[in-house]
Amino acid sequence: MTAIATLEQTIPTGTWKADPTHSQVDFAVKHLGISTVRGTFSDVSSTLAGGEHPTLTGSIQLASVSTKDKDRDAHLSSPDFFDTERYPELRFVSSSIRRDGDQLVVEGDLTVKDQTHPVEARGTITDPHETLGGAIKIGLTLETIIDRTKFGLNWNAPLPKGGFAVADDVKLTVELELAQDGE
Repeated sequence: MTAIATLEQTIPTGTWKADPTHSQVDFAVKHLGISTVRGTFSDVSSTLAGGEHPTLTGSIQLASVSTKDKDRDAHLSSPDFFDTERYPELRFVSSSIRRDGDQLVVEGDLTVKDQTHPVEARGTITDPHETLGGAIKIGLTLETIIDRTKFGLNWNAPLPKGGFAVADDVKLTVELELAQDGE
């Protein structure tokens, strides 16, 4: 079987759009070197186009961040971090989608605060399923780790005995429930 045939079986043909009520992007970052702070972006849009040359595009409205702490959410939206008034959106555009064993590998460009860098995410995709309402949907889960400082997210505070308040590495987890376009 050729790589294209395998990829076509992996990515169903057609156009698939993220269901906004069942899709989100989560992040996790070490805080004070002792715990992991997690947050969610709930305003996510994404389109997956299947076929011979599949593509994935997506965006997040950064003001939709939630970490269960209103003060921290406000700080993340401030110029110290996302600066959502000047840069309201994070964007992703894939350059390739391929299989690597049981994993789906998506490579592309991630843009935060008008700074674009290549990333590679790995994860899984489900086969199409019919929902209770008759829509046809697939699920896509991807994970990657980025260095936040490459995207201009440089705020930090030194700790009294060394180290910093926030780690540079941030784990991103993308959970998309995608419906066939027109469903």
